[in-house]
Amino acid sequence: MHRRTFTSLLAAIGPLLASGHAWADNWPNKPLKLIVPYAAGGPTDAIARMIGTKMAASVGQPVVVDNRAGAGGTIGVDATAKSPADGHQFALVAPGPLAGMPNLTKVPYALDDLEFLTLAARIPSVIVVNRKSGITSLAQLIAKAKAAPDTLNYSSAGAGTTPHIGFELFKQETGAAIVHVPYKGAAPAISAVLSGEVQMTMVDLLPILPFAANGNLVVLAVAGKTRAPQLPDVPTTVELGLPNVLMETTYGLIAPKGIPAGVQTQLREAAVAAINSPEMKERFLKQGAIAATSTPAEYRSLMQAESDKWRGVISSAKITLD
Repeated sequence: MHRRTFTSLLAAIGPLLASGHAWADNWPNKPLKLIVPYAAGGPTDAIARMIGTKMAASVGQPVVVDNRAGAGGTIGVDATAKSPADGHQFALVAPGPLAGMPNLTKVPYALDDLEFLTLAARIPSVIVVNRKSGITSLAQLIAKAKAAPDTLNYSSAGAGTTPHIGFELFKQETGAAIVHVPYKGAAPAISAVLSGEVQMTMVDLLPILPFAANGNLVVLAVAGKTRAPQLPDVPTTVELGLPNVLMETTYGLIAPKGIPAGVQTQLREAAVAAINSPEMKERFLKQGAIAATSTPAEYRSLMQAESDKWRGVISSAKITLD
């Protein structure tokens, strides 16, 4: 009797187990939740909503953006790691809570608690100065900083943020002595440069595009290997002889560990199709971003490399959250 029951059970579930799609056949069966570890209205939120809208049309379920801001993005990533692993919860995240914050403080999750699905977008960092500073090139900035150490200031969105790490990397590579002035967010950091409270910052391309267009900010360099399509005349740090000064915000999609393989494949494929659509690529460019997808392994490796880089800068510059 027991043998017959077991044989019948195997006969029923065998094909499903063999196909690997037992869980995927009815996915998604409810709205998807796209967690954003930052406040509404920022660049991450904007990109998430674009991706969510496009994905909803293809998967046949709404994609609801859930903003979980706070603690440098770690609250949202922790919420993602602790979400049910059924393929209905995932997150769009910047490098900070994956590569930065774990090197600055104890976080309630490990990277092994997460599935890395794909990169989504890249926003290059740019080095900008107030037009009234009189600085018109990166070489001039470096020379001025070396001639009068600690007389120039740069702003950041706070200790341990991408602008802070990026500019400290710039200082280490050039030997320029420039004073860090932290602010509570990217917006006040940019406002400080506009008002002349500080002379410069390194920041995502997106929020400074209007000020570059009207001439209030001068973009000296893109901190990357390739020029930004939105600013084709601005050289890169690589072109200017600083090949190690590379800093960009790479947005990617993560999910809780343990999603069934078939569901994870469908979730990732829906996201990649949305990101790579011509419509999305064009919308990303208007947001100062560049659409970019990857394999899960490539995304994980990139975040590990970023973590190693951030750890080195944090250690050398003695950066803390205090």
